[in-house]
Amino acid sequence: MTAHFAWTRRHILKTSVAGAAAALTAGRATSSLAAPALVKGSKLTYWGGLIFSDKANKLLVDTINKWGADNGIQTEVVMINQNETVQKVSAAVASNTLPDALDLSLDLLMLLSRQGVFHTVDEIFDSLGKAQGGWFPAIASASDTSKVAGGRTGIPYGVSGNLLLRRNDLLSKAGFKNPPTTWEELSQQAAAINKPPLYGLGLALSNVGDGNVQVGVLQSYGGRIADDTGTKAAIKSEATREYLKWVKAAWDKKLFPPGNTTWDGAGDNNAYLAGQAAFIANTGSVGIAAKSQDPELYQATLYSSLPGGPKGVVSATNTNLRAIPKSSKNPDAARALLEFLGSPEFMNAYYEQAIYGPVLQGQSKLKAFTSGDPILSGLLDLVVKGTAPAYPDVYNTAFADAYNNFVVPKMVQRVVIDNWDFDRAMDEAQTVTQSIYDKYK
Repeated sequence: MTAHFAWTRRHILKTSVAGAAAALTAGRATSSLAAPALVKGSKLTYWGGLIFSDKANKLLVDTINKWGADNGIQTEVVMINQNETVQKVSAAVASNTLPDALDLSLDLLMLLSRQGVFHTVDEIFDSLGKAQGGWFPAIASASDTSKVAGGRTGIPYGVSGNLLLRRNDLLSKAGFKNPPTTWEELSQQAAAINKPPLYGLGLALSNVGDGNVQVGVLQSYGGRIADDTGTKAAIKSEATREYLKWVKAAWDKKLFPPGNTTWDGAGDNNAYLAGQAAFIANTGSVGIAAKSQDPELYQATLYSSLPGGPKGVVSATNTNLRAIPKSSKNPDAARALLEFLGSPEFMNAYYEQAIYGPVLQGQSKLKAFTSGDPILSGLLDLVVKGTAPAYPDVYNTAFADAYNNFVVPKMVQRVVIDNWDFDRAMDEAQTVTQSIYDKYK
């Protein structure tokens, strides 16, 4: 899960990082590429992924604008909540209004690459890899769109994944010194300190990226989205039934904050920061926010790996990438910008403020990951040890489509909101998922 905050530009803190951006653009990115032809006075639009870090968001905006000023390019940067990227980009594809370049998730990249939406960027991928110690193998493999697009269409820039954040101050008083190792144990600890307006489980059950944390929970119970061939839906199973029993039991105990089935991407973040949730699954961005906004909460928070189910821990890594639509009116400038944004100078500064693990092996030696920050150290460990996207399912375009259609959160909503029995909810999810997989046969 990547947790993000639905801010507009005016909500960003006024603390300036323009100096950092200026320092970054003063240098040149290490590259073996011939410089693309940049047309002075031309325009470039960029859609950046808005995350729960004011400084990271502002650094990206300032850096792109400074790069544009230095190169005579008129830049416009629009920051979009990453939990809303699917809807925004889908609408832009339909209306042919995509920007010149944008940030997006691996799932969305796979779906749109199959439709021929993006330029290939193999030369940038190869150049950055050669200059910075090579890409982490799992990142290179997962982001390879060659089979569906004839080449690579995305440049990875960050790996996210979920850690379990917990209110150690409250839990330790209740006698819980160690983090929960299973989802059942998580419910038990949450119930012990569940005293509204503080609720134990700040987990999203809504149709946003955060709600898809439940895919991993289901898989840890042995449930699957599809079979081992990656062609047939497999949601309806006894393992899925056991998973639904866990969710329903926690719901009936009123462990979830009100409205969590309709939360936007900021729901869990805001609940935790407001003292309304004792546990959340989050990339660690909330910890960064608490560090500056609520130091007491920051000190009271501890981090651990996600709990496991009967089949063990499923802790998927998610890759975020940059891409250039074929509709771009300034593809040469977009290529030059993506090359620049991959520089170690910018990425170190960005990683220090954002909540992403590295994608290039040389990045693991950057100050951001060697300074001892507990969150960034955990994300580096996630890159090395985390499970592959979709695991144990087959990661393909059909899985990405099902994931972006939120089939698991919607199934859960049928159970907890509509009071459907487990079989009826699973039957609907099975039918919907099979119809999705049938599109890609």
